[in-house]
Amino acid sequence: MTRVGALGRRTRLAVLGSPIAHSKSPALHGAAYRELGLDWTYEAVDVTAAGLPDFLASRDGTWRGVSLTMPLKRDVLPLLATRDDIVDLAGAANTVLLGDEGLAGFNTDVVGITSALRASGITGVLRVRLLGAGATAASVLVAIAQLGATHVLVSTRSPGTAAHLLPLAAMLGLDLAVGPLAGAVAGHRGDPGADPGADPAARPTALFAPDLVVSTLPGGAAIDLEFPADVRRSATLFDVAYDPWPSALATSWYAVDGLVVPGIEMLVGQALSQVRVFVTGSTHTPVEREDAVLAAMRVSVGLAP
Repeated sequence: MTRVGALGRRTRLAVLGSPIAHSKSPALHGAAYRELGLDWTYEAVDVTAAGLPDFLASRDGTWRGVSLTMPLKRDVLPLLATRDDIVDLAGAANTVLLGDEGLAGFNTDVVGITSALRASGITGVLRVRLLGAGATAASVLVAIAQLGATHVLVSTRSPGTAAHLLPLAAMLGLDLAVGPLAGAVAGHRGDPGADPGADPAARPTALFAPDLVVSTLPGGAAIDLEFPADVRRSATLFDVAYDPWPSALATSWYAVDGLVVPGIEMLVGQALSQVRVFVTGSTHTPVEREDAVLAAMRVSVGLAP
């Protein structure tokens, strides 16, 4: 893997996507490199899936790497020369390091999810209701498996879109069922779905009572799911969206004083891991004064240090 010393001239970075103007990644990364005393630039560049290969191939020696949004996290996979284990597991790379040996792909979404949940006091889960079935959903499965999850109900408008999650769930030892993104969610008291040993595929999906609800839907997306007050009070909501905020789901959780983990916390966690990649070449090697770097990044997006 190419390290910083071999990338001496590479000082340019960007987040790619379409649309991308709303991204908070430039603020997060800019704060990190200023704190580290690095004269690096990080910008938002509008790049579509069709334009991704040409964009990456045309970068000159001043470019160090890029961050990717959907659907580029999947589209980049055939272009990678190397990838970390999480990329292979989740089937998505959100970070690419440019070097003489080719493109190296990393997935920092998983650590962003686990760090956000653990920072909110969620150190273990059993039953998870997962809204949406895209690439982020795959990263969520990897993350919740690390937190001990056993049963997952994926809710999606088109059940066929969840097919790619089935082999991943089996590999992770997760009992996964797929249901519609509509209807009512049962409460916990007297609910047969609350039995953690029950098979969600063998009972009506509406009776699946979660202890964690994860939404991977775009910010502002409307859904026809009704979560009763007792579920919102007892189950943590982790909404990966951060713009606009609060989402409709988060607002409904806040209305009953339920615990909400905002998507901005995931964004910060995955961005810090990306900074590690761009500075050290590894997700496992902390940067210098990492606590100060993280504090600066949090302040840059309006969070407490």
